[in-house]
Amino acid sequence: MTDHTTLDVREIPKPQRHPQIFGIFRDLAAGDSLLLVNDHDPRHLHDEFEASYPGSYAWEYVRREHRDYQVRISKVTSTPLPRKLTNLVDAVDTGSDAAGVRWKLDAPDRGLDSNVIALAPRQQIARHTGAEVDVLIQILGGDGTLGTEGEDVALAIGDLIWLPHHSQREFTAGPTGLTYLTVHRHRESLVIEPFTPR
Repeated sequence: MTDHTTLDVREIPKPQRHPQIFGIFRDLAAGDSLLLVNDHDPRHLHDEFEASYPGSYAWEYVRREHRDYQVRISKVTSTPLPRKLTNLVDAVDTGSDAAGVRWKLDAPDRGLDSNVIALAPRQQIARHTGAEVDVLIQILGGDGTLGTEGEDVALAIGDLIWLPHHSQREFTAGPTGLTYLTVHRHRESLVIEPFTPR
């Protein structure tokens, strides 16, 4: 097999290695490969490939010697494959008292962000102004109330809620808690801004 390109990362600063490797891999055509030269076994890189491109790449050790590891990383499919991420019944897990993020989408090249959020009974997310992304929410478990700039909205299992960008909102869980799925365009960081009355 002829490698599309060779990348020796031994002289590249560690924080820059993985971004360069994934950048080259994304630009490969299906059937092409990258020969990676490293000073150690890149097991953590392999874990990242398995998390981001399962079934879409091949990993073959060409050399395993002290300070000279060579791995051929081949692109098997032109794009990442569709795949099952989680089972929302498991993510909801109504028997758990744990509040917070129960699941999140963390693929590095994603165009979307998604989380499963759980609030404990009567727990509240204080009123705030949303960021510049629209957010779609599906209620998965429990019930509660969505506070808005207008009337409050009752929340129940199965409800699909749209939060327009920059809209004011607050969430209050009911007596059994509240669990919901969020989906929105990917942002580098999502900052909740405190609500400031005008």
